[in-house]
Amino acid sequence: MRWNLKPIPLLEKVKSLSESLSISETLASLLVQRNVESFEDAKHFFRPSLNDLHDPFLLQDMQQAVERIERAIRSEENILVFGDYDVDGTTAVSLVSTYLKSYYTNVASYIPDRYEEGYGVSYQGIDFADDNNFTLIIALDCGVKAVDKVAYATQKGIDFIICDHHRPGNELPKAVAILDAKRDDCSYPYDELCGCGVGFKLIQALGSRRGQTIHDFTEYLDLVATAIAADIVPMTGENRILAYYGLKQINTKPRLGIKAIISQLKKKVLTITDVVFIIAPRINAAGRMKHGIHAVELLTSDDLESAMDFAKSIEIYNTDRKDLDKKITVEALAQIEENKEENDYTSVVYQEDWHKGVIGIVASRLIETYYRPTLVFTKNANKLAASARSVQGFDVYNALEACSEHIEQFGGHKYAAGLTLLEENYEPFKLKFEEVVKKSIPDELRTPEIKIDTEISLEEISDKTMRIINQFGPFGPQNMKPVFVARNLKDNGYGRTVGADDSHLKLSITSDNSTVVYNAIGFNLGHYYQQLKDGQFFDAVFTIEENVWNGRTSLQLNLKDLRIQ
Repeated sequence: MRWNLKPIPLLEKVKSLSESLSISETLASLLVQRNVESFEDAKHFFRPSLNDLHDPFLLQDMQQAVERIERAIRSEENILVFGDYDVDGTTAVSLVSTYLKSYYTNVASYIPDRYEEGYGVSYQGIDFADDNNFTLIIALDCGVKAVDKVAYATQKGIDFIICDHHRPGNELPKAVAILDAKRDDCSYPYDELCGCGVGFKLIQALGSRRGQTIHDFTEYLDLVATAIAADIVPMTGENRILAYYGLKQINTKPRLGIKAIISQLKKKVLTITDVVFIIAPRINAAGRMKHGIHAVELLTSDDLESAMDFAKSIEIYNTDRKDLDKKITVEALAQIEENKEENDYTSVVYQEDWHKGVIGIVASRLIETYYRPTLVFTKNANKLAASARSVQGFDVYNALEACSEHIEQFGGHKYAAGLTLLEENYEPFKLKFEEVVKKSIPDELRTPEIKIDTEISLEEISDKTMRIINQFGPFGPQNMKPVFVARNLKDNGYGRTVGADDSHLKLSITSDNSTVVYNAIGFNLGHYYQQLKDGQFFDAVFTIEENVWNGRTSLQLNLKDLRIQ
């Protein structure tokens, strides 16, 4: 494991902020790393305000989008709300369709079938719109590259409004409006919204024409927060404000579909981590195992009994998904061993009956064992389809581009991509991909990295420190939970291994000449116990957590890695 300590911020800035906020220099340093450098910055950071959201009409084409929807409503046209089958797409469709249906009835939702239609705007979806007399399609979380499909719809007299957050290609579709802050000609101040976030800006703009203010839209923020968490977009700027208030909505007055998902939980207050690991996988499971429209039905349900029924079905899909991805991971690991590929620079595996809906998850699982760029292939119709996942710092999209002579089509970004190829090209592709990665990946990227925010002493850790750190949330990319390093630590003699196979490490940590002791848990660090049991000194990387046991809350260090001195 590589330890990477972030650069120490300018001391003058840290001291100034420390004094103005009456906090330790360690905490001030964490804030400066997050671009919080003044009392005013801190006020916005610690007290996110809906009033700080940007005017939706700053998005290029927003005026045209609103006017086209208003015209459709005046003319009693049928509107089809179309979105991708993942969490971002299904929450976006749920949000926009629910809002439009609150004052207009001729609205329907459409999610493409992952297997029959694939990602994004589909010809089948456009044919469905044509067959059912829809003259306006609002595409969410997709469409910015759908040049040919939008042209096909235009021939059929169907207009498109595209709400996307992916980078456009060289040519934009000829849609009525394209809302995407990543457009070169868009001057919107924040370009990291997810698809559901762009959908939220659309309804915010529509509402402003109907005399509504931002405070009339808080009921939709549980959907937006779920999408932000699931889509792993930066937890900065507008995303952090939307996630902050969305979490409040989830914890106080969630929509019935989300209420049905979380109704069985013992936990009373959910964090963004709970959204990522509890709510999002269940919404995703519908599109992976059955059909994404089931997630929309759950999230738009206005009857608790129906919502509970939908949630039960989705729970079954999620259980099936977990069983499948475990099974396929075991088979994939066995294939790597059987082919004697344990020491390769890449993992590329294929079995024709692997379920397409979970191969992306399996690719991520394989990286936990073999830390390297990974592709998992399955058979899809008469071609092979794969999900690609990468390791921190390595651009798998560029690597695939270098193998393009063997690929039918591919798309994605630096860390995740999808591709299809002909079966006869599988072996040549596999050899080429290994060759490309071997030549281009720096040695240090073949070892997992832990990014450390700052050094801390055990004496600095306190309930006050924890209270302030909690206010850094919601956590996510570019605003992760702070990771600390502390040095010259030792176990005070109560250390032990825990877990069914003794794989976890439980310590009572102190430092030399200190009376301070903290309990610590190190998941999958049990192998360090033999080296620590005789009081050896060590350095540790950890986060600080609140541990609740028998109604009592205490601070605990969640160990990420150790180095024995």
